[in-house]
Amino acid sequence: MELAIHNWMRAEPVEATIKRIAELGYHKIEIAGEPGAYDTSKVGKMLKDHGMGCWGSVTLMMEKRNLLAANPDQRAESVKYVKDVVKMVHELNGTMVSIVPGTVGKVVPDGRPEEEWEWAVSTLREIYEYSESLGIQLGIEPINRFETYFINRGDQALALAKDVGPNCGVCLDVFHMNIEEDDMFAAIRRAKGRIAGFHVADNNRMAPGMGNFNWPRIVDILKEVGYDGALSVEFCAPVDRTPANPYPNSVDENPAGLSAEQKKFIEDHGSTALTEEFYSELTRRSAEKLLPLIQ
Repeated sequence: MELAIHNWMRAEPVEATIKRIAELGYHKIEIAGEPGAYDTSKVGKMLKDHGMGCWGSVTLMMEKRNLLAANPDQRAESVKYVKDVVKMVHELNGTMVSIVPGTVGKVVPDGRPEEEWEWAVSTLREIYEYSESLGIQLGIEPINRFETYFINRGDQALALAKDVGPNCGVCLDVFHMNIEEDDMFAAIRRAKGRIAGFHVADNNRMAPGMGNFNWPRIVDILKEVGYDGALSVEFCAPVDRTPANPYPNSVDENPAGLSAEQKKFIEDHGSTALTEEFYSELTRRSAEKLLPLIQ
C-alpha cells in the first residue's frame, strides 16, 4: 500500500502541496478534478523531481456537473468533464479516477429511480469505454445522504459498477461509510476485487488519528481483501467559530486563489478555507498515523 493525499481541501499552488507532502513521506497525490487548472507536463515533472507520482483524481461535482441530470445537454457536458479528468490522470501516469455521479449537495432527484439509474449507467458506460482505452480505472464513490441522495452505500456503488463494466470499481471512504454502513468492515469485504481507491479521514473528518477510528483494523481488513493501492487522505476539518475552538489559528479569513465555486464546494463539506499552518498540521498527523501501518 502507498500513502496519497487529495489537494482540493486547500487552495494553494500545486507545487506547494507537492513539496509539503514529499517532505512528510507521502508517495502520491490524488489531484483535484480540475483539468483546466493544471499543466500536466509541469505537474508531472514536479512529481518526478520530488520522487513522487500521481495516484489519480476525484471528480469535483459542483454546479451543473451531474451524470444523472434530466437534461441531456447537462449530462453530455458532465461526461465531457469526467473524460477530461480521466485524460489528465492518464497524462500524469496515474491509476484511477473516483467518481461521485451526482452533484454534491443536491438532494432532490431529477426523475424516477429507474430513469436516473438508466442515465447514470449510460453516462458512466461512455466514460468507462474511454477510461479503459487509456488504462485508467474508474471507482464509483458512495458519499453520505447529506451530500447526495443517489449512491450512499458500498452495495449501491457495486451494483452500479457491475452495470457499467467488468473493470469498473468502487472507491470507498471510511468517513461516509461510518455514517451509512451498518458494518463498514463487512462492506469492505463485500467489495473485494472491486476496490479501486480508498479515501481516509477520521470519524469527525479530521486527520486520521484525531478521532475514534480503529486504523490498524481498517488497514488489516484492506490487506485481507487484497487491496494494495493507495490510502488517499481526505480530511475536511469541521469549522469551529466559537470560543471553544481548540485550533484558534485554523481558519483562513482571506484565502488566495479560491474561486466562489470551490469555496461553496468546501463549505458544502462542512468546512472552510484552512490556514497553511493548520492544513500542514493535519497533513503531518495523517502521515504519522498511517505510514507505520502500511509500510
